[in-house]
Amino acid sequence: MHIIAEGLVQGVGYRWYAARRAEALGLKGFVRNLYDGTVEIEAVGDRSVLEELIGHLRVGPRSARVTNLKVEWGSPGNRPDSPFEIR
Repeated sequence: MHIIAEGLVQGVGYRWYAARRAEALGLKGFVRNLYDGTVEIEAVGDRSVLEELIGHLRVGPRSARVTNLKVEWGSPGNRPDSPFEIR
């Protein structure tokens, strides 16, 4: 799954929040800031678990203001074997 989070999502702990939630759900992947002020999340796991992550990402940490999540479902080319990471 590939997500772009829009809104006030940089400088508010959103990457850390996303990574902690993904790790707690046992997902693989990464989260990183993009130059346009959005945050990119790529996660691999069971669809039901990914949908749970989406619910968390829509809310974010208290200081964030998520206005939109662009979600794309698909099969990643390289399935990461390492724990979820912040880039």
